[in-house]
Amino acid sequence: MKVMVGLSGGVDSAVAAYLLKQQGYEVVGGFMRNWDALANNDYLGNPTINNDQCPQEKDYWDAVAVAKKLDIPLLRADFVKEYWDNVFTYFLEEYKKGRTPNPDVFCNKYIKFDSFLKFAKSQGCEMIAMGHYAKRIQGEDGLYYLQKAADKKKDQSYFLSQINEEQIASCLFPLCDIEKEEVRRIAHELDLESVMDKKDSTGVCFIGERNFKEFLQNYLPSHEGDVVLGENGPVIGKHIGVLYYTLGQHKGLGIGGVKGVKEGAYFIYKKDVARNILHVAQLEERELLQSTSCYLDGVNWVGPRPEGEIEVGVKFRYRQPDQPARMRFEGDRIYLHYEDHPVEAVTPGQIAVIYQGETMRGGGIIGEIYRRDERIDI
Repeated sequence: MKVMVGLSGGVDSAVAAYLLKQQGYEVVGGFMRNWDALANNDYLGNPTINNDQCPQEKDYWDAVAVAKKLDIPLLRADFVKEYWDNVFTYFLEEYKKGRTPNPDVFCNKYIKFDSFLKFAKSQGCEMIAMGHYAKRIQGEDGLYYLQKAADKKKDQSYFLSQINEEQIASCLFPLCDIEKEEVRRIAHELDLESVMDKKDSTGVCFIGERNFKEFLQNYLPSHEGDVVLGENGPVIGKHIGVLYYTLGQHKGLGIGGVKGVKEGAYFIYKKDVARNILHVAQLEERELLQSTSCYLDGVNWVGPRPEGEIEVGVKFRYRQPDQPARMRFEGDRIYLHYEDHPVEAVTPGQIAVIYQGETMRGGGIIGEIYRRDERIDI
């Protein structure tokens, strides 16, 4: 079977390609170009490969080195327009609303498991494969589901919560049962110099690491506003624009030494986008961040929908332990109820992912949130 592996220029995808080749698959590498750094004035162009080069071009040449070492062909696909239209535009629109989006989830949905899958099939490949830490299983109903990877510290099923049954069925995950340390060991054993000690990528999918506030200011102009203590308290500081802050944030607020205000650490519990005000409180008031129920919009569900309420585990953000909750469908939305275990900083615009044990059932975008029966306006 011919499989195209998404070679990103990192160690995980490199080892995934090697493992598939060892298992007898005909492996082709595919490198995705999704962000035009020069067109977006991210970097001063330097055509040589050095530390000042656009990171995506450096990643490409690292992928070239891996493909040569593994003796597999490497194709390059350009999805810059698709990324802008389906991922980055959504990212900006959510920030304009004062919400906190997760573009990596939609990068997987629209780019890696859609545009890339179509590209692979156009090249005669029957399936694709990724270096994600997740596990594909076939249920008793014949459908394919995703489960958490063996390496729970690296598990990426959260970021795959918007891919559908057909996309899951079309993808292999060779790293599902091994841990990161083993991946590094294999890379060293193969002498994959370009990636074996390369640090894991972080930051926004395909855009990478950077000063996030400065990056956003290229697209969303900053507007200074007040930082207010409580609902109607005194102004105790200034901010550069509510769009650049997140609920629960306590670093980088620049608050302190305000006459008549008790000293201490502050956190953001409310963002008033219309009036460009950040509302803060002190750490002993963290119950202001708690909610007991919420609705999810833009739901993706894998497998048959449950009838009535069921008990589930929910991740409201990546790396968070599963939070116990009860869920039910209300039309196309999901209602989550967790009054017995209130959760802090459930944030509109973020992704909530639903699990039954190890199996990921789907997820959606956090919409309205409530503290008992009162809607929280944040």
